[in-house]
Amino acid sequence: MLKDKDIREPLFNFLEDRYGKIRIFEEKNIGRSRADVIMITDALIYGIEIKSDADTYQRLQTQIQDYDLFADINFLVAGSTHGEHIKEHVPEHWGIITVESTEDGADFYILREPQLNPNALIKNQMAFLWRPELAHIQELNEMHKYANKSKAFVTEKIIETVDETVLKKQITDELFERDYTTVFEKINEYRKEHNMKPRRKKKYKKRKK
Repeated sequence: MLKDKDIREPLFNFLEDRYGKIRIFEEKNIGRSRADVIMITDALIYGIEIKSDADTYQRLQTQIQDYDLFADINFLVAGSTHGEHIKEHVPEHWGIITVESTEDGADFYILREPQLNPNALIKNQMAFLWRPELAHIQELNEMHKYANKSKAFVTEKIIETVDETVLKKQITDELFERDYTTVFEKINEYRKEHNMKPRRKKKYKKRKK
């Protein structure tokens, strides 16, 4: 029986072989849920929910609704025990990857190719960005800084100003370039400059499936 921890690293290798240049973020908050994986490609954001053989479908419908509000394309990665009925549990635009245990490790198979999700909102995708990353997008588009305005205000101004196709590429570029060894320092530099309290790193508990 494959568990979540047995699936992740082989899955990331499989996705890299399939898509080429990618950036993986794990355990990202999306609405009421926490995404197992957010994958960034060139101008597209993928949501990937993992249901190992040890998991249930108890929270899946809520998770699907949240993924659909944030990701351009979604995949469900399902253990072999879910294989026969998995199509019944996800919308038609979701892709399905099945995973089985073999002598050589986890083996992945595309059971159903994904389609573009019609429900993703660019406003939600911008929530993945830190304030300095938003500031860089403002700079790229020669926008006013709105230094004393809220993140929500700045987000709306960017959406009003920048073509969505251009903005999507800029969002994914920022996520590709994010350096976690320096990002908190950059955030706190920004917050200090604008007389805001420094930000602390968050620690997350593993969620229930």
